[in-house]
Amino acid sequence: MEKSPAEDPSQAGKTQQQGAEDNVPKSGERPDQGTAPAPDHYRPDPQHERDESVIPAPDVANAKYQHPILAQPPEEFTGLKLEERARVAAGVTAVIKSMEFNWSEAGVSRGTRGLLKMNQKDGFDCSSCAWPDPDDHRSVAEFCENGAKATASDADDKAAGPEFFAKYSLAQLSRMTDRDQNNAGRLTHPMVKRPGDNHYSPIAWQDAFQLVADNLNALDSPHEALFYTSGKVPNEPAFLFQLFAKLLGTNNLPDCSNMCHESSGAALSPTLGLGKGSVTLNDIHEAEVILVIGQNPGTNHPRMLTALQKAKRNGAKIIAVNPLPEAGLLAFKNPQDFMNPLRALGALLGDGTQITDLFLQVRVDGDMALLRGIMKHLFEAEDLNPGAVIDRPFIDKYTTGFESFEQNIRNTSWEDIEELSGISRAQLLEAANMLATKQKIITCWAMGVTQQRQGVQTIQEIVNLQLMKGAIGKPGAGTCPVRGHSNVQGDRTMGIWEQPTKQFQDALAKEFNFTPPYEHGYDTVEAIKAMYKGKTKVFFSLGGNLLAAGPDTEVIAEGMRKQKLTVFVGTKLNRGHLVTGETSLLLPCFTHLDVDMQKSGHQMTSCENSMGVVSQNKGVLVPLEGQMMSEVAILAGIAIATFGDKINIADWVAMTENYDVIRDHISRVIPGFEGFNEKLRRPGGFYLPNGPRERKFTTKNGKANFTTTELQHYQRELEPGQLILMTVRSHDQFNTTIYDYNDRYRGVLNERRVLFMNPQDIADRGLQPKDLIDITSHYKGEKRTVEKFIAVPYDIPKGNVAAYFPEANPLVPVGSVAKTSNTPTSKYVVVTVVPARKTVGAPVEVRMAAEA
Repeated sequence: MEKSPAEDPSQAGKTQQQGAEDNVPKSGERPDQGTAPAPDHYRPDPQHERDESVIPAPDVANAKYQHPILAQPPEEFTGLKLEERARVAAGVTAVIKSMEFNWSEAGVSRGTRGLLKMNQKDGFDCSSCAWPDPDDHRSVAEFCENGAKATASDADDKAAGPEFFAKYSLAQLSRMTDRDQNNAGRLTHPMVKRPGDNHYSPIAWQDAFQLVADNLNALDSPHEALFYTSGKVPNEPAFLFQLFAKLLGTNNLPDCSNMCHESSGAALSPTLGLGKGSVTLNDIHEAEVILVIGQNPGTNHPRMLTALQKAKRNGAKIIAVNPLPEAGLLAFKNPQDFMNPLRALGALLGDGTQITDLFLQVRVDGDMALLRGIMKHLFEAEDLNPGAVIDRPFIDKYTTGFESFEQNIRNTSWEDIEELSGISRAQLLEAANMLATKQKIITCWAMGVTQQRQGVQTIQEIVNLQLMKGAIGKPGAGTCPVRGHSNVQGDRTMGIWEQPTKQFQDALAKEFNFTPPYEHGYDTVEAIKAMYKGKTKVFFSLGGNLLAAGPDTEVIAEGMRKQKLTVFVGTKLNRGHLVTGETSLLLPCFTHLDVDMQKSGHQMTSCENSMGVVSQNKGVLVPLEGQMMSEVAILAGIAIATFGDKINIADWVAMTENYDVIRDHISRVIPGFEGFNEKLRRPGGFYLPNGPRERKFTTKNGKANFTTTELQHYQRELEPGQLILMTVRSHDQFNTTIYDYNDRYRGVLNERRVLFMNPQDIADRGLQPKDLIDITSHYKGEKRTVEKFIAVPYDIPKGNVAAYFPEANPLVPVGSVAKTSNTPTSKYVVVTVVPARKTVGAPVEVRMAAEA
């Protein structure tokens, strides 16, 4: 093996050429992933460690009058137009929209160069979703509309520098829409807001580092600091960030994963031994049946549609479970087909590939009941065909808990199943019949499941279904939690976790010769509570936008205002940068596609995708003129200023000058990363160990565990007139980043302040379509109200409504969380709807497609 570039500087930044694919698994084979990992045990019952005291509901509706800097998006309407919802995703329109946005943001030259290197083996990793890239051949255009927008935003050739911040006060900036804030340009200079200031002003980097150091060193306890992370952060800076927090003495490492797939980790770790999915991209292609539950791939993970299309062409059946009939779940026109002479005409003029064979329009929070109904049918089928439906040999050899689970499913009444799910027994039989004789089964899910009250338990039922069919640990079968941000899974692997394992901390202690903290820190919800109650003084955010991503927006805002110092490392302006502590720093960093030149040469970082593949990320565009620094350099500068001679300064300098030094540290701390530098240079990267993929279940008992869950009847607790709200993204949005006001697939254009309602629910409240409404959430006797939304009739189950986040996040109580995972229940908010008390503002333009 060649020397690590940390020892041989001539190798720094070098990669093998794209095309050498000796490490690519062949169809039907499992990838080379090394030794199975150490156990990944999740705390079985962490509830007693959490702050259960009640935080009073903030005055959400009147907050705009109480604070000059708006924490919520402004209420002005932008001119709603309604069209028929789309019946097919992607196609020519997606290509045109991708190019329009890319070239308008980045310019033709920069924009095109960025797109052509995105997701290539010798290029950079898309900064949006974590859907995996093909192991073998990759298209010249290996991106989707979502990724094109994210890359265009990162490649923006406009600058938001000192002149921009001198022109606009924080209050003025807060009155911009979230779209206009993002589109203001790239952050280019370090900026500071000092006590009493209403503008950000320039600050020298060294002064910024010292300001952070002084505030951290002045804390009475290291636990008065919070270190928040976005899933966009690559592995190398993520590793340094968690190391920095632990050198300070705290595990207060809340991150965006706490709000999205924490429920997946909480469910998968005790049942299968690893809090990650078990499938590869090739497994998707080979599956016989794929269930897609609580997910909208057409908007949130568009490249997944290519994999589903390939599976369909290979004969797979797809069952979609969702409250909304999303375009991406119905049909797909693959833009790649336009380059294939045999398929181009069909892709242009045809109806596209039908994706879903069976659509089950489940009620919000009804997925657990639905899964029980399918499994109840499967048990009945097994009774009629012994040995033909349930995989008894697999169950006997690899699992425990089957008998209790089976009895629990058989005892569930059909009345409860149909009432809670909203799906008939006959429809559930149709789904069960698709599964009954198959074993190559994959279940995919996203936040439509994880953010329910019963999110963890619902995912455990998904695992139960996979286990009873023996559909795990073999080609074409397994679990597939579909992650959001590009490296949200990798950040957790790197140690961004408020509850680290003893094994991880011991390895870190040995590598860096210090005693790390072993007590658990704050997750995101607990961090919000701690800020609000004044228990913390420093909030340090490496990317992200907690204000817009988290629940209870005004509670977060009040907590931010109580901090002595807020530190935001980012690439573009967002609302979270404006609601600050007494002093605040805004520190500009590179994006994935910026060329990162350090002393040893052109650096690369790495990301881990949803399926456990770690691959390189090497920027291709010269950064805009300014003073941006890499995340690694920023963290090293702050660490040296904070700790001085208490750390090995020479090592931190070396890590900044050559990121291979960081990777050598990682290789000695984290199982699966042995030979990290060499393996990262393979075209396409490498697979991390995954025990469930090989039927090696590293649970405490060494078995895959069936779970006996309790089916809650939350819907029966509703009072007359109450509805269940879920928050969703629009099509021109990725996480909290708003690119434009359109939601093309749902037929909503030029507006975001809308509430999707069943037409009967609109009529029952004496409303008309397009009426202005106020929405109030109800939780433990408390109320939160957002004003000036527009009622939009939509195909959604009666009793359910949907709205975009972050606009609807003020309605989500910080105390309403999923069991075990502590994830905010953004997919289960009890609300009432009334006519708006105020109608001031711009007129609402509503033009139905039929009227155009």
